[in-house]
Amino acid sequence: MAIIKVCLGSSCFVRGNDKTLAFLEDYIRRNNKNATIELLGCRCTNSCQDGPTVFVDDKKYCHPTQEELLRILEAL
Repeated sequence: MAIIKVCLGSSCFVRGNDKTLAFLEDYIRRNNKNATIELLGCRCTNSCQDGPTVFVDDKKYCHPTQEELLRILEAL
């Protein structure tokens, strides 16, 4: 199972991770991926200067676009 963590610290949140979280939730629901992807929100990951950040397993993605997220999701 893949684990995706979306930083919801104030810096990442105001930089757009609220929209990132909504995009990921929608993708997982529409594609019935609840059994293969665990989506988590997390507090500040001390990567504010890189934010917004998303972690897929242990790999950090900085400023991911929806297109990049879609490529990552489809590869899982």
